[in-house]
Amino acid sequence: MDVLTVEKGAKADKALTPGLSPYPLAGLVFCFTLLFILYFKTLVFLVHDWITLPDFSHGFVVVPVSLYLVWQRRVNLKAPASPSNWGLPVLLFGLLLFFLGGLAAEVFTQRFSLLVVIAGLVLFLFGKQHLKTIAFPLSFLILMIPLPTILLQKITFPMQLFASRCAGNVLDFLSIPALREGNVLYLSNVTLNVAEACSGLSSMMSFLTIGTLFAYFKNKLLWQRLLVIASAIPIAILSNALRVSATGVIGYYLGPKAIGGSYHELTGFVLFLLVAAFFYALAELLCKIKN
Repeated sequence: MDVLTVEKGAKADKALTPGLSPYPLAGLVFCFTLLFILYFKTLVFLVHDWITLPDFSHGFVVVPVSLYLVWQRRVNLKAPASPSNWGLPVLLFGLLLFFLGGLAAEVFTQRFSLLVVIAGLVLFLFGKQHLKTIAFPLSFLILMIPLPTILLQKITFPMQLFASRCAGNVLDFLSIPALREGNVLYLSNVTLNVAEACSGLSSMMSFLTIGTLFAYFKNKLLWQRLLVIASAIPIAILSNALRVSATGVIGYYLGPKAIGGSYHELTGFVLFLLVAAFFYALAELLCKIKN
């Protein structure tokens, strides 16, 4: 009887070893259900922005990639939970951001608050180790949130002017007669209007997403990752200026029909492949630097 009791006790202990306690897990499911109800309208409008704002349509890619990154860490997430009370003030701060954002009609603050609330919940229910495990996938979700309108206005127009100015200089260098007025280029046979959609913001957000993933998977040192990610901004600006310049050259020699239709989609796809190759090469090069 004593041996049988010991064996039963050993089996019970074995069943309770490494793995998530059902209580924090149940609490997480309950809390996330409440969060879904609280953030339902916010999430609906977020998806609506992904559909209607081409600059942020990559949000449809960011979310599944983030979930995949969490799934990759599923072994680490099976570690025993160590709930931390520090998660409670983080959670409350996130909820405060949500309600303040609602009062100020600032959707960016409300959307960002969701990430803060998730971080607080994980810290409160599971502890620092679990929060550290999902830190990158959770931070990666920032890329799915469209920038505030005020910030977009301050970024977009200067990018339009830069692209049109660069294109004007390229056309002048190639002895192609062109007149630039603001973000509009007048050629003898075609007029190029560098609209908001051609500002390069969409490329910048897409390149930031690609660069972040390359940096995370290819580089181990923090400075290397930051360098790869930061390079996405000048690359997006310069590549878009090159794209506008090429459009002007093609339009001048081949006419307006040559730059209509699927031209933008084709050049955008080619540019995407070239930049992806650049990020890969840069990340690979930095990997060879040990410190």
